[in-house]
Amino acid sequence: MIEDKDILNDEETLEEEVPMYEHYRFVVDKGQSLLRIDKYITEKMERTSRHRIQLAIGAEYVRVNDKVVKANYKVKPLDVITIVMPFEHHGFDASPENIPLDIVYEDDDLIVLNKPAGLVVHPGHGHYSGTLINALAYHLGIEKGTPQEDERMGMLVHRIDKDTSGLLVVTKTDEAQISLAKQFFYHTIERKYIALVWGNIDEDGGVIDGNIGRDPNDRLRFKVFPDGSEGKHAVTHYKVLERFGYVTLVECILETGRTHQIRVHMNHIGHPLFNDERYGGDRILKGTLYAKYKQFIDNCFEILPRQALHAATLGFTHPTTGKTIRFSSPLPQDMSAVIEKWRTYASR
Repeated sequence: MIEDKDILNDEETLEEEVPMYEHYRFVVDKGQSLLRIDKYITEKMERTSRHRIQLAIGAEYVRVNDKVVKANYKVKPLDVITIVMPFEHHGFDASPENIPLDIVYEDDDLIVLNKPAGLVVHPGHGHYSGTLINALAYHLGIEKGTPQEDERMGMLVHRIDKDTSGLLVVTKTDEAQISLAKQFFYHTIERKYIALVWGNIDEDGGVIDGNIGRDPNDRLRFKVFPDGSEGKHAVTHYKVLERFGYVTLVECILETGRTHQIRVHMNHIGHPLFNDERYGGDRILKGTLYAKYKQFIDNCFEILPRQALHAATLGFTHPTTGKTIRFSSPLPQDMSAVIEKWRTYASR
């Protein structure tokens, strides 16, 4: 895990690498009298407590005219106030739905859960129910129609793709949300993934460093911009765990957390994830021409109808106790079954 002091020594570089997303914006009226900024924002956001605003100010998420301010700053007419966070803002309906959750750990501050493949995290285009947010609303006893600003949940400081399985942390308090968001911002979160990729990787390990941005030819895909002309800085460390000839089992450690990062980076070096439809891994990329081999691959795709990616390890500093906690999740049945099939195939 990267140490805080190592990151903080290079804070200027980090600020350029990690984007902040605007969640709220206010333009102060011309006739506004001088007023503390924490009180001003609390009055503007009726469903948000002053304590929560003060936490955001302390975390340097509140800016006036693009500059970080203290809680005692007095707003002036025509000031532009923004609230920014190191994760994207998602509006959603917190309608509770009784969807089973595999909770690994829960206390008053947070929940660590094991997300199954196929479960969408946020409601959105084509997925307005049956999501993790709906399941959390039910689990936390939130009533239907609760305004977003009043929710105790929905404080997701990171996400994993619909068809990726594994560990996810959800915060339950303002303090925990601020703390975990900062840990993700400063890359001090430990995240390890297990992936099955096409091809026999030459090296036993390595680092993939390349900006990731949307593919201009396909808005549903992302790609690497090696020259850094576009996209956001992204770094993935990988290590070979086991070789099966035509595919390789690898461990990936995220230094940054971009959308589809492991899928994009592994595809960039010529090793797309096994059965990753979006990045071309859902067809035979390595192997023989024999019909029996094709049948073997089809059987694997049937057992694992998604990209072979699992968020296996999650570690962070607990926002209240200050202790480092770490969780591990075993491979789900679909991935372990396909890996075992490849292990048997390779041995023969």
